[in-house]
Amino acid sequence: MVERNPSPTVDLIIELWDRPHRPILLVERHNPPHGWALPGGFVDYGESVESAARREALEEMSLQVELIEQFLVYSDPKRDPRKHTLSIVFLATAMGDPQAADDAKDGGVFHPWEVPSNLCFDHAQILRDYWRYRHHGIRPRLTPH
Repeated sequence: MVERNPSPTVDLIIELWDRPHRPILLVERHNPPHGWALPGGFVDYGESVESAARREALEEMSLQVELIEQFLVYSDPKRDPRKHTLSIVFLATAMGDPQAADDAKDGGVFHPWEVPSNLCFDHAQILRDYWRYRHHGIRPRLTPH
């Protein structure tokens, strides 16, 4: 019998601390599914999730980030149309000018009221959870399935 497991991924909510109102970064995906997403990607074999988060930020946005905290893990089997993944989401800060690279078609700096509507995966839910936490200190409740 072939064992199947979800693939671990990381996503980052990166606030730019050197800009007014600390906007966040999003990447426009070059590969399917197309649309905007949080910077992130797959964890490589032998790599810690923290190292993967830093690597993905550097590869996709050309930025060194400081990881502030692990936010939540999102694991709905339907969160990624390509296959079953789970994402460890980190809150991070950075300064400077992001430059899209690697598999990012473009990058953008957004305040909450400017976020594009065509977000990939479950990133709209992640951002709703983040803003509630950021502005009200309330972490989402875990719901049993």
